[in-house]
Amino acid sequence: MDTSINNHSQDVSSTPNVRARFAWRAGYLLAALGIYLADQASKAWAVKTLRFGEERVLVPKFIKFFYTENPGIAFGQLQEGGSFGRWFFVVLAVAAAIAVFYYFLRTPRNDDRVLGACALLLAGIGGNLTDRIRLGYVVDFIVLHAGEYHWPTFNVADASITVGALLLAYDLIFSHRSKTKDVPRAVSHR
Repeated sequence: MDTSINNHSQDVSSTPNVRARFAWRAGYLLAALGIYLADQASKAWAVKTLRFGEERVLVPKFIKFFYTENPGIAFGQLQEGGSFGRWFFVVLAVAAAIAVFYYFLRTPRNDDRVLGACALLLAGIGGNLTDRIRLGYVVDFIVLHAGEYHWPTFNVADASITVGALLLAYDLIFSHRSKTKDVPRAVSHR
């Protein structure tokens, strides 16, 4: 019996399944691209509008837009790296993006929360990576206040990374609990 015909028919029948898997992921990647573009457009607006010290107060003592340049990492940490720090953060961001993309490809199709979290992470990492390569720093401009408390200045990419990381953390903590609840307990026959 010719097994090559049999193998060929299995390959053909699995092709739509593979296409569907990649098409679904392509939707998440398209959403990530949209967030990335929104991040870059908002930063371009901030550079053009706010760069020379102007600020826009949206809600007093809650949210305003104010331009800052962040050579460090998230929320203004580790800013004294110089040229070494810039390229170190570039390499770190590229490694993070590769790791997230690998995890994205390995995640089952039905795990929408993790796929969405990975898309948010990829969008945010890509947005800040673009700034760091192009400018040597990340443009931040969103300032939140809670009364007198001032949250560190951030941007759309930072928000995307934060929400993506929180979704992944939620999934890691609570999906483990739900799986252990679904496991039937051993019945003792004494």
